[in-house]
Amino acid sequence: MIKVNIITVGKLKENYLKQAQEEYSKRLGAFCKLTVIELPESRLSDNPSQKEIDAALANEAKAMAKYTEGKDAKNIAMCIEGGQLSSVKLSRKIEELSLSASTLNFIIGSSFGIDESVKKKADMRLSMSEMTFPHQLARIMLLEQVYRAFSITAGSKYHK
Repeated sequence: MIKVNIITVGKLKENYLKQAQEEYSKRLGAFCKLTVIELPESRLSDNPSQKEIDAALANEAKAMAKYTEGKDAKNIAMCIEGGQLSSVKLSRKIEELSLSASTLNFIIGSSFGIDESVKKKADMRLSMSEMTFPHQLARIMLLEQVYRAFSITAGSKYHK
């Protein structure tokens, strides 16, 4: 069974989002071994300089490296400049990546994004939309789409 990690900066704060994560985690258990890895957010001033932001992103990248540097893992950076896929195409991509990896890492950065070093090492850059979403909601949306992708591959009726 493939392992799927959602590597994300920050914790869920709202109970309804925690409940949604729990629900999709439970559903995904039929298809993969899911782990949500919450990395600590870097503390920044109210009006951070670019230097401060860059240092925070570099610090977050170091924390991510522990999970993303496995040779048998494929890393997918969730970022605005990534390509967009339909749910069916995402399902095919997950299936394709699963043939050469035992672990898929989906990486969600902070509100300032993901350090360029992580994006350069990623096997794929993926964007959910040109729209901007709160990072906590983006996590739930990603979990739903990963569940939908596995459901499509399994031929279930979830995807219509």
